[in-house]
Amino acid sequence: MSMPAADDLFRPTAESSGPAVRAVPDPPAVVAQKPQKGPTGRVRHEEKITVYVSSAELMELEKARLTLRGEHGMAVDRGRLVREALHLVLGELEAEGEGSALVRRLRES
Repeated sequence: MSMPAADDLFRPTAESSGPAVRAVPDPPAVVAQKPQKGPTGRVRHEEKITVYVSSAELMELEKARLTLRGEHGMAVDRGRLVREALHLVLGELEAEGEGSALVRRLRES
């Protein structure tokens, strides 16, 4: 036995001259957006990944963050620092391809 849809339950009982009102509105049309090329900066992010790093890598990341703050006056959190670095590496990969530092380093490891 199938259940009636919401539109069947809430349909108008009298003829109406106005536009039909649906009990469940249609989802908004999805507008295809061109992916953003630059790093996102300080916005609320909706996607999350977990990356495991060694103690030494974490110390290097913290040193870079503190250098940016102390020597350059830039208060940057680790997430933003990683997003900027990722943007740089992926941009070079797109531009240089086989000659990029990322490809060379991954081939060496």
